[in-house]
Amino acid sequence: MESQEIFLTNDGLQRAAHQLEFLRTVKRAEIAQYLHDAKESGDVIDNAAYEEAKGQYARLEGRISELEEMLARAQLIDDVHSDVVSLGSVVHLEANNGRSYRYKLVGAFEADPGSGRISNESPVGKALLGHKAGDMVIVSTPGGVKEYTIITIE
Repeated sequence: MESQEIFLTNDGLQRAAHQLEFLRTVKRAEIAQYLHDAKESGDVIDNAAYEEAKGQYARLEGRISELEEMLARAQLIDDVHSDVVSLGSVVHLEANNGRSYRYKLVGAFEADPGSGRISNESPVGKALLGHKAGDMVIVSTPGGVKEYTIITIE
């Protein structure tokens, strides 16, 4: 397995830790009870509820494992104040059509473009990294080629 760095803000780290704790305690107990009830309802052969419970349990354990691995490899992103775009930067952009955007560069786990949080692995995020205010950035996106001018970096 390739070891890839996982970048998280402090908020993202806390959110992932809370999600992991919830899955380990509440969801694991719920699914274990569902599995027990399905098994008690009769023969486990050709028991759809039992098979579904086993599938839910396997998915839950897989997600717990993913979160544990992610947290073990996580590197904390500090809020940076630099003149160069990097992880943690808040970037104000203007597209060539005059629309303005404000994005915070975060790791993939925390990306939520609708909330202004884009991943450093996204086409726009990759293109912005290392640039300064005033730079024009050309990005090839699934929707076509876009041009942005970096207005400010926080």
